[in-house]
Amino acid sequence: MTATETTDRAQIPVTVLTGYLGAGKTTLLNRILTENHGQRYAVIVNEFGEVGIDNDLLVESDEEIFEMNNGCICCTVRGDLIRTVQNLMKRRGAFDAIVVETTGVADPAPVAQTFFMDDDVRKAAKLDAVVTVVDARHVLQRLEDTAEAEDQIAFADVVLLNKTDLVGVEELTAVEARIRSINPYAVLHRTERCAIDLKAVLDRGAFDLDRILSLDPHFLEHGHHAHECSPDCDHDHHGHGHHHSHDGHAHDAPHSVKSISLTAGELDPQMFFPWINQVTQVQGPNILRLKGILAFKDDPQRYVIQGVHMIVEGDHQRDWKTGEERVSRLVFIGRDLNWDVLKQSFAACAAG
Repeated sequence: MTATETTDRAQIPVTVLTGYLGAGKTTLLNRILTENHGQRYAVIVNEFGEVGIDNDLLVESDEEIFEMNNGCICCTVRGDLIRTVQNLMKRRGAFDAIVVETTGVADPAPVAQTFFMDDDVRKAAKLDAVVTVVDARHVLQRLEDTAEAEDQIAFADVVLLNKTDLVGVEELTAVEARIRSINPYAVLHRTERCAIDLKAVLDRGAFDLDRILSLDPHFLEHGHHAHECSPDCDHDHHGHGHHHSHDGHAHDAPHSVKSISLTAGELDPQMFFPWINQVTQVQGPNILRLKGILAFKDDPQRYVIQGVHMIVEGDHQRDWKTGEERVSRLVFIGRDLNWDVLKQSFAACAAG
């Protein structure tokens, strides 16, 4: 599939909410559906019974859509997710954003891909961010015995490290280091019972792509990954993530997911698009996420790109600001990715 441009600025932002069983997703969903936060969300859940909403909070209900007295809507996925989204779009004026919850053992990829693959859904909605709720007490064990827990962290743009009150400082630091080693780019918040301003996790803005440009390009070039934490974070900010030596060879981390950052100046679009399509077609099953901000030669606007496995989508975002460095940054998170090959082939896309 080729990279496509979406020009409909009225697309509704979609947040995919994931997290392993018992991490606290239900607590977060209840907050979204019942608190007076002033926003109108449509929440799509796998089974309505899992959420456990009090019937007294339902304003009206029909076969699939449940309206809450705070203006939010709750839907069940009883069939195809695309059909559920299409039904929601009939009520488009009733909500401002969509939250899709996955099951506790689910790979988030199929849900995320839905918002790239179906033309009608893509025109109406855009994948905004993947939010993963992590159980601070049990995540290290889950990472040892399940691939799904690792994938959920690797996919995340925002991680809620929940139940932090149940672990000590040393264990919490170890958990955060492990999360960072899997995904150094996600924004991480410590929470108890998912108590956080919903604005910090919902409607983040296109995978938080601007964060890529905020990372130090020298460290990106050599694989030392900067990261961002919540304002009250007090943990060690050094030594997280896998590292590349200065000759560019990756040192394997004790887990299977790796993150790779590529940096270049202006790119030739006639070189880049065939390259990214080839990369995703050949290595797609191993690419969990890709995202980037690109500077194309003679193009006054920044081009943002994002993808899940073999599905890639791009769009012009905004004009490059006066004095803003026209740097292209591309991030891959996946398994069995060859950093040297990706770096060399990406560099070959540079504009002459």
